[in-house]
Amino acid sequence: MQHPHFTRQLELLRQEKEEDLKQFLQAVRERPLSERVEQGYTWYPLQVLQTGFALGDKAFVVVERTTRLYEPHQLRAGQSVNFFTNQPHVEQPEKQGIINYVERNRMKIILNSRDVPDWIGQGLLGVDTLFDDRSYREMEKALEKVIKAKGDRLAELRDMMSGKFPPSFEPGFDQPATWEAESSLNDSQKSAVRNILHARDVAVIHGPPGTGKTTTLVAAIKLLCERESTVLVTAPSNTAADLLTERLSEQGLEVVRIGNISRIDDHILPHTLDAILGRHPESKNIKKVKIQAADYRKQARRYKRSFNAEDRREREHLKLQARELESWAKTLEDRLVEQVLRGAQAITCTLVGAAHPLLERYTFRTCVIDEAAQALEPAAWIPIAKCSRVVLAGDPFQLPPTVKSLDAARNGLAKTLIERCLETIPVVVSLLTMQYRMHGAIMGFSNQYFYEGALQAHDSVREKRLLILEPGGDVVTVFGPVVFVDTAGTGFEERVQEAGTGNSSRSLSRYNPEEGLLIREHLLQLLEKFPVDARPSVGILSPYREQVNYLEQMIRQDEGLAGLLHTRGQTVAPSSNLITINTIDGFQGQERDVIYLSLVRSNAKHEIGFLSDYRRMNVAMTRARMLLVVVGDSATIGQNKFYQSFLNYCDQHGSYQTAWEYMR
Repeated sequence: MQHPHFTRQLELLRQEKEEDLKQFLQAVRERPLSERVEQGYTWYPLQVLQTGFALGDKAFVVVERTTRLYEPHQLRAGQSVNFFTNQPHVEQPEKQGIINYVERNRMKIILNSRDVPDWIGQGLLGVDTLFDDRSYREMEKALEKVIKAKGDRLAELRDMMSGKFPPSFEPGFDQPATWEAESSLNDSQKSAVRNILHARDVAVIHGPPGTGKTTTLVAAIKLLCERESTVLVTAPSNTAADLLTERLSEQGLEVVRIGNISRIDDHILPHTLDAILGRHPESKNIKKVKIQAADYRKQARRYKRSFNAEDRREREHLKLQARELESWAKTLEDRLVEQVLRGAQAITCTLVGAAHPLLERYTFRTCVIDEAAQALEPAAWIPIAKCSRVVLAGDPFQLPPTVKSLDAARNGLAKTLIERCLETIPVVVSLLTMQYRMHGAIMGFSNQYFYEGALQAHDSVREKRLLILEPGGDVVTVFGPVVFVDTAGTGFEERVQEAGTGNSSRSLSRYNPEEGLLIREHLLQLLEKFPVDARPSVGILSPYREQVNYLEQMIRQDEGLAGLLHTRGQTVAPSSNLITINTIDGFQGQERDVIYLSLVRSNAKHEIGFLSDYRRMNVAMTRARMLLVVVGDSATIGQNKFYQSFLNYCDQHGSYQTAWEYMR
């Protein structure tokens, strides 16, 4: 039987892989070292600050760049990299690894080896980005498995989610349950959990911004753990998987985080399989056996000028002993791993992480996929193939998955599984309708445009605004809650910065310096109204990386604001009064009291580029709790229906200002 949708997905995925590799080669591997460094794909030269051994017997190295300090770059935590030396006449001058963290000018790399390279002290060190195709290989395998499935549960889930037959529910799914009396969830959240517990095939939580999607999901998983031996909990990114691990462990559940430890946040490490094994009493014995095996291997490799027959027999004997000890250690470790995994109430990992060899023999009653609207459909089928029921949670009106091939995106690769389910099996969808993050006016535009007015702001936030206490004791409202500052007619034109390399991969990033200066002036006027210890938390966002870079540099050079700048990579609580500057994509999942949104685009052709992705704008506009300030050129964006609607909304429900009011 043919399955054209999945066959097409496989073709598009391969097309995406080719485009991804092509862009990588043009931007990185085919460029000389100097250009790679200039474009931020390579750090060189480096100095070594620390070496050691991480969990899982992997060596690590902490390095620091000695030039181009604080300049933007392309290296991020979780990326595969090549640690290298340019010293001549060095054998094996490269070691592959994965970035554990990047903090300002420092980077920690977990190497894919037990030992630090011998050449590490010889200088001329660097770190190069690598192309990692493992995720593509696992997605291809998952799709091939789905296509071939016949007469099993995977085939049923495939056909049911394609709308070939309706999903089913256990009796009582529409009736309140005993657990609801003790639950602090609201009515729409309780209904969603009930839907999950009674769905035989698929359940979907549609969670708009601020509606407590993760809270609802965690509550459902906790109840599932009372009924099932182990629940598989997944997400597209390590950050999302780490958050679920943390939230589930806070509920007292036994959680095991599967994945490469270099891609896992430090505070989650105690929940990783490596850390759990390391705390087990039996692990000491296993380690002793491994050390003894390593010692025998070392003795067998010991150099001698000449060997006689007895020396050869001794060497073979030592090798044999090493192999036997390693085999014994592996048997003990496998038994211990099985004990830990069988005892877990929840196993958390990324979608691709569900293909980890440790999980190969395991199947699950329920698989949960959080942030499903950011997952390519082929990736979602990796964990689904290991279960008999699936729970999808996310919001298709927020950030979509990243697809580098425009043709593949247009032809359907950008459409996610949760979007398909909303269309083909809407009966399984539960919409969360009560939001707890933002003032009602901040929520209002997104509520109208994306959610058909279904959302309600909770009493605790509906009218919550920025307030200050005047010397006389009077409470005064400061700005907001929604402000549009119009730069039309000011001459604040966008500028272009070439951000790519290679003749066919050159990309343009845009920035608007005058718009940045206006935001700084508005921010200074805002902060001066508050005592230092009572300042609101602030986020400054833009869809353009070049604008973010410009804003960071501008704030860093301002004596009054520099000390408040939050450095990327630094963990900061949402209530902190530090100023966070980031792209919209990089800020997803976060919130602040005040959000500034710099739209950047200002041109005579009315071209809006990235701004035409309304889902990205939905994310940006719903990060603010009490004040949203959008800065842009109405003459450029106003030709677009979405932005014209937003401008009308600001005129009716917020504040419409001109940039002239903030120009000195």
